[in-house]
Amino acid sequence: MRTEDIKGMNGLASKEKFIISEIRDLINAKNFEPGEKLPSERLLAEKLNVTRGSIRNAIQKLEQYGLLKSMPQSGTFVSDLERTALNGMIDQILTLPTPDFKSLVETRIFLELKIVKFAAARHTEEDMAEIEQAQLNYRTKTLAGEDSVAEDLLFHLAIAKASHNASLQRLMLSITPQIITNFEKYHVCKNNTAISAIEEHEEVVKAIRTKRPELAEVKMKDHFSVLYQYCYET
Repeated sequence: MRTEDIKGMNGLASKEKFIISEIRDLINAKNFEPGEKLPSERLLAEKLNVTRGSIRNAIQKLEQYGLLKSMPQSGTFVSDLERTALNGMIDQILTLPTPDFKSLVETRIFLELKIVKFAAARHTEEDMAEIEQAQLNYRTKTLAGEDSVAEDLLFHLAIAKASHNASLQRLMLSITPQIITNFEKYHVCKNNTAISAIEEHEEVVKAIRTKRPELAEVKMKDHFSVLYQYCYET
């Protein structure tokens, strides 16, 4: 049986775990130094009896954590991390469980209370226009009685963009799709929550526009009251 046919139990699929552990073992066995080039995707695929696509996915996963660096037309290289740190991080990646929905929501709350303060302090007029348009889109759909979960999260992503912190924006983007697909499944919000969120959004927007970071954080926390109940009272 090919390795990619094995299904995973936690976090990574078993095929990804297999490939990542083999890449780690190769780095150690060949004593690759930081900056040294790994064998090509084709050679790795042949050696491990998996597809090149599976190799590419595993490499991209390690790139996300800064353990490998791919350069177009050049290949894939070991990062500048010391060997013990690299092995330790890969060991944690291999045992990392898939985050449950509640942990995603909790992460969102933590991130956004910081993000909104940065947005209030750093936003441009272009940022403000995008935030206000996203809020208008949410308001329009909600008052029309339509599902507006996606518009709500796009509003929050516009605020993340206005924070001008690429790391925070990336984190928000990474958790948003999973939140969107599970929001209704877990019955997080009651029927009247979408309507009340219109005014809550507007209070957040006012605090951002007037460049009041502390007030923006307070208004965002008020907006998240239902999420707080979901995370800490259920």
